[in-house]
Amino acid sequence: MLGYRFTEYTPDQQAGGQSTFDQLLKIFMELMVITSGDVSETLQWMTSLDNQYGITNSDYGMGDFIQDLKDKGYITDENPQGAFEVTAKTERSIRKSALEEIFGKLKKTAKGDHKTHHSGFGDEPNTDRRDYQFGDTLEQIAMTDSIRNAQINHGISNFTLTEDDLEVNDTEYKTQTSTVLMIDISHSMILYGEDRITPAKKVAMALAELITTKYKKDTLDIIVFGNDAWQIQIKDLPFLKVGPYHTNTVAGLELAMDILRRRKTKNKQIFMITDGKPTCLKQGIKYYKNSFGLDSKILNKTLNLGAQCRRIGIPVTTFMIASDPYLKQFVKKFTEVNNGNAYYSSLKGLGHLIFEDYRRNRRKFYKN
Repeated sequence: MLGYRFTEYTPDQQAGGQSTFDQLLKIFMELMVITSGDVSETLQWMTSLDNQYGITNSDYGMGDFIQDLKDKGYITDENPQGAFEVTAKTERSIRKSALEEIFGKLKKTAKGDHKTHHSGFGDEPNTDRRDYQFGDTLEQIAMTDSIRNAQINHGISNFTLTEDDLEVNDTEYKTQTSTVLMIDISHSMILYGEDRITPAKKVAMALAELITTKYKKDTLDIIVFGNDAWQIQIKDLPFLKVGPYHTNTVAGLELAMDILRRRKTKNKQIFMITDGKPTCLKQGIKYYKNSFGLDSKILNKTLNLGAQCRRIGIPVTTFMIASDPYLKQFVKKFTEVNNGNAYYSSLKGLGHLIFEDYRRNRRKFYKN
């Protein structure tokens, strides 16, 4: 009689487990976001961690890791200064890692977890499943999942397949959406011992990777705002730094609207990640600043822009990563005049909110 012989399991790093390099690379990528792309500072941190916690071993040291980073094309020192710099491969790897970290947590945990009023009648299939609805075609039915449900619900001795057992392959509309993501880089994003800019960068990188890989017809423009506002490229996201700035929300909204005016797509939206109330305006070459409370001059200008966005059909979704009462007061008024959305979020919940809102809006815009 044939049988099975059980032996002690020894992980095979090359086949199933992670190699020491892969384990260190994960730490390297995480620290690269925190240090805003400073390779030397990142490697100094890793050396310190190695000395304290022994993250390398006698067979593979930090020097081996640095050499592998060069050999595998993650960093280079081929420049006049001979300093370590990241490559395009590293930039893409950081974005992909952010996508897996954030978007990977948004998979369905049960039926109906992401129901909306307008999903399921589009023309672009995706990997999601949902319950059968009247009007679904035979081609949409996921037979394997439906049969499995029938066996679970009714048993296999007397097989029965009912409408309640059916699951269908969900679809999304082939609509195009133009999004501008505004990121607050004012000084408060690193105040009080809390790093708020790193989670914001991770979400921005994950959103960029999602759009460029899954929603290739959509567009994403990223702007940062402090005393002024300016546009940055996706490749620059890992290296984004907070400055000694106030919060000029007006400048950010004006630039976002200007970018969306040039987009030919019908569906347009603005996502704004901020932790502070508007505290700054630019008047000519001078700045008008007031960090105490809500200044009516700054507030009125900001609210006027929110109303203008509403008139031209651009909703603004505000993601607040702080609980300042003045911030809540501002966001409530701004959301009312814009007829947009607002979320109070912890840093850990930020990614979930942005991704769910993005997917929901793509469907909602199609129906409007």
